[in-house]
Amino acid sequence: MARILAVFIGLVLLGCERSPVPEPPPSAADATPAGEVAEPATGNASDRLAEVLAAQSDEVQARYPYRHPEETLKFFGIEPGMTAVEALPGRGWYSRLLVPYLGADGRLIGANYAHEMWPKFGFFGQAFIDSMTTWTTDWPAEAGEWHGVDGATVEAFNFGSMPVALEGQADAVLLIRALHNLARFEGDGGFLTSALNDVRRVLKPGGIVGVVQHEARPDMSDDWAGGARGYLKKQFVIDRMSEAGFDFVADSDINENPNDRPTEEDIVWRLPPSYTTSRDDPEKRAAMEAIGESHRMTLKFRKPH
Repeated sequence: MARILAVFIGLVLLGCERSPVPEPPPSAADATPAGEVAEPATGNASDRLAEVLAAQSDEVQARYPYRHPEETLKFFGIEPGMTAVEALPGRGWYSRLLVPYLGADGRLIGANYAHEMWPKFGFFGQAFIDSMTTWTTDWPAEAGEWHGVDGATVEAFNFGSMPVALEGQADAVLLIRALHNLARFEGDGGFLTSALNDVRRVLKPGGIVGVVQHEARPDMSDDWAGGARGYLKKQFVIDRMSEAGFDFVADSDINENPNDRPTEEDIVWRLPPSYTTSRDDPEKRAAMEAIGESHRMTLKFRKPH
């Protein structure tokens, strides 16, 4: 089971896509001043989002019934023209939506794990770990492929080493299925604390944090719900966000899935789209497909003014 868990988390961590070098980020003089909310680009935001969603591949759209990107982005208040940070964009499932949706007046800033965290998983090869040293330039270059004619500019940083120039720049930070491994290694490097500190620093006063996270039931053991299996408890997330200085605004049932009822022997990656425990068992795979993607909390927080 430990080997299966390691392999699967690796697959999940690497999941999403990329492209040409984007335009350079706007200068500090062009950025929206701290404390002010970015003005949406011209045009109807709902129409723009609908167009972006409709333009995605069949593979991406197949996940809409589970991930509800339209409802999720609207709940978090993401608008064209904003500066948004996306934690762990991976191969770009959400990034491919955000770059064209934020538009030419917007900025998308990717945030990856601290480089010191990668060896702690124990299954990444040295070549992959070394490749992460250039992620902050490699990922924006790949994400440039999604720019289109009027997409957002793209930048990146690693948690724990955020450039001072990004302080107070973001209207919103999206932590979508991004917290479990930070929590898992919190006791061995303080990675969750460090990441949430950067989230607070990068946000403007009044800025939003949107969390979507695999949710463990309250009756599950705290050890099982510590992140290594992919799940966290809602109260744990709320408490940690509060400790980091954020105000809890609201939650939503958008991404809940009551069919996901894991036992303490289960991992979140048994479910679609990964199927890590049923690849050679069609009957079990069908059972996982019937459950669907994981049960997820959707939480909205705000940085105080």
